[in-house]
Amino acid sequence: MDTKSFIIDSQKSLAEWTGRKVTGAHNGTIGLKEGHFTFGNGNILSGKFVINTKSITILDIEDPETNTQFANHLASDDFFNSDQYPEAVFEITYAEPGDSNLYHVKGDLTIKGITHSLETTLQIVKKDNTAVLEAKIVIDRAKFNIRFRSANFFTNLGDTLIYNNFDLNIHLVAEAANSLISLKI
Repeated sequence: MDTKSFIIDSQKSLAEWTGRKVTGAHNGTIGLKEGHFTFGNGNILSGKFVINTKSITILDIEDPETNTQFANHLASDDFFNSDQYPEAVFEITYAEPGDSNLYHVKGDLTIKGITHSLETTLQIVKKDNTAVLEAKIVIDRAKFNIRFRSANFFTNLGDTLIYNNFDLNIHLVAEAANSLISLKI
């Protein structure tokens, strides 16, 4: 079997998040720390990426003081508890190739030390020694004990309710491992 490993370039990769509440939505970015993918006979066999939960930013709040307060709140135990859990991890457990560079992917997502399986569609465009991977992952935060203003844990929230599902749009750029070795020599 012809296998090829790719290493994620964290400087070129990014995750964008969107969280919704009754009265609107917030969005921002979160950094990718590291990751890798392995292809066999041109198809993805395995992969893993690590998100740095301490790198979360908010893009839709312009007031610096409010933005900092919100970022600190997202890093607190109400949400990601970034001091105790500085990383979230997604690991592919199964990938089935489809049409147009699409894969049906099953994987394990770990947030706050809690792991749940999920499914998504992953698009991979591989050219020479570079692979670009795109995915939209819908995450139910309640499964990961992120309780703040969740209807799963609290009643009578009215217009302060924050919906459980949030979107994570992943853009990963990876370089072939053998090309990185030859560049370092």
